[in-house]
Amino acid sequence: MEPYREPGTPASSMRASDQERDVTVQRLQVAFAEGRLADAEFDERMRTALAARTHGELDELLTDLPTATAPLAPRPLPSATSAPKPGRYAVAYKNSIRHAGRWRVPGTFRALVYKGSGVLDLRAAELTEPVTTIIAMAYKSDIEIIVPPGIRVEASGVGVTRGEEEAVEPPVDAPIVHIRAYAYKGLVETRTMPRR
Repeated sequence: MEPYREPGTPASSMRASDQERDVTVQRLQVAFAEGRLADAEFDERMRTALAARTHGELDELLTDLPTATAPLAPRPLPSATSAPKPGRYAVAYKNSIRHAGRWRVPGTFRALVYKGSGVLDLRAAELTEPVTTIIAMAYKSDIEIIVPPGIRVEASGVGVTRGEEEAVEPPVDAPIVHIRAYAYKGLVETRTMPRR
């Protein structure tokens, strides 16, 4: 059903709803996961989508993307016993870990890096719970956690820092990523864009 608008009002100038912004954000995440958008362009479009006020602003973000893409939102699984469960931890010993693109993030995920490096990129990830807890431990290591705009981040612990702040406040019902970090002679950093 089409939303009501005053006669003579162009569809492009109609106010966008939170749900319509969310749909645009999901399409951008799918396009990014498929390799259609580079990092900087994806981040710019995500921020614009979250701050968009009209249908025209949202439509402009999708004009060069296909209309039919695979959904990024969680899909119902066939059964609890046959469904693969997302990995719950990643460990690197004098090496590195990297999770990026489409990957399923469980309610609690642990990353341990000893004398190495780590990247957890959540921009195209499927968060399986409304609240996701990431426990990151870095010993003489750096772990970078990239969270897309529109996600509420709560960070606590030792050796954790926040990168650039979001220009747009996430909605009240936004998914929450709680980061509990412990770093010794290293750093756990949350960012909305990867390091250049």
